[in-house]
Amino acid sequence: MVNAPMGDGSHGDRPERAEAPFAQQATEYTGRYVVVLDQNEPERGMGELRSSVGIAPAERVRGSEADSSAELLRRADVSVLIDELGIAVVDVEPDQRHALAMTAERESTIVAAEPERMMYASVITEPQQMVTGFFPSYRSDEEEVDRQTRAAGAAGLGPAWDEHQTTWGLQATRANWSLLTGRDVKIAVLDTGVDTDHQDLAGCIHQTASFVPGSTVEDRNGHGTHCIGTAAGPGKADHTIRYGVAGDARVLAGKVLNDRGRGPDGQILLGIAWAVEQGARVISLSLGSPVEPGELFPQVYEIAAQRARRHGTLIVAAAGNSSRRPHFVAPVERPANCPSILAVAALGKDLATARFSCGAVNGTGGEIDIAAPGVEVFSAAPDDTYQTLDGTSMATPHAAGVAALIAEAHPDASAADLGTRLVSGAYPLTHSAKDVGSGLLQAS
Repeated sequence: MVNAPMGDGSHGDRPERAEAPFAQQATEYTGRYVVVLDQNEPERGMGELRSSVGIAPAERVRGSEADSSAELLRRADVSVLIDELGIAVVDVEPDQRHALAMTAERESTIVAAEPERMMYASVITEPQQMVTGFFPSYRSDEEEVDRQTRAAGAAGLGPAWDEHQTTWGLQATRANWSLLTGRDVKIAVLDTGVDTDHQDLAGCIHQTASFVPGSTVEDRNGHGTHCIGTAAGPGKADHTIRYGVAGDARVLAGKVLNDRGRGPDGQILLGIAWAVEQGARVISLSLGSPVEPGELFPQVYEIAAQRARRHGTLIVAAAGNSSRRPHFVAPVERPANCPSILAVAALGKDLATARFSCGAVNGTGGEIDIAAPGVEVFSAAPDDTYQTLDGTSMATPHAAGVAALIAEAHPDASAADLGTRLVSGAYPLTHSAKDVGSGLLQAS
């Protein structure tokens, strides 16, 4: 079925929420649709769409075919069918959308059809600059002063962190005490790519792929490199303090967002298919797009996550950074709002919910599963440098790294079991489960 408003143009803007005290990232549509098909009969569903709707002929692609599949997404004369997931990306003209809805309703092999949206990661403007999460920052001078005041007082409200040897995030999650290292466990980080020559990360990069047309996997944004460093930076860093959770994991670095930190659903789904095909045990998604209060989770990502789980792959995703606590709490964003994807909230050094971290405003699927360090997180940056960033984007790779430790300890565990162990092993916090889920992430 078709679950989202059709719209009347290739880019839709939602009105700003009246209760939101800041500039809300507008929902941006590409004009294409993402269609979930019955994996047993995908050709039948595509055939119905072609005959009844008039979509372009389908090209079947695999995640391993990064260059060719990314280029196909750019073409309006071709529909792209992603084999591993049974999901297609199709161009649909405005006058074809009613026919698409009717065909999806009557054809049993079409499970869901939703407008393709843009996803976002944060825009890093200068090395060593503090930014907020994976959306462009709207922080005013007054907000910055307030943040610094609260940060200065955090030491008196929570643990005192000595970061001479390891980051506070590794200490809070107890990753620095774990005897596990994630050895040979594959973590896929789908983001803005990676600095493949970084002095700390070159050894942990197992495989790379770019799903951004015309772009290599090299990270000219910084967001992806930072996330990869947090998930799997070296256990013994020669050049700085330790900042990586699972230092012996094998990283699959997928570039699904361009150098401005933007990318459509199709690119993210191709990245998921690639990660599943390469045997990733966990996929880390520090990306998302906002949702409205009461909005349902996207069936496309929910079914993709379910199908990934059947292959033993767990997906963890950033809960989002649209809140401005205490006055406004925004819903968990997509795709983290899917029941089969673990939503990760951010904590500050005082172990309180980060001011920007989204919460459980919506129903099924919109819950927070677990919380992890996401404020003043130190990690790698391009050109052999390092950076300290804020965001649920930074909390998510902490969770992905701990999932790799659990997978090392329990190599035969299913994806669902990995998720259960991750969530059940959290340290309980006094904050509401709507904000922190089961509590503070803890390493095995």
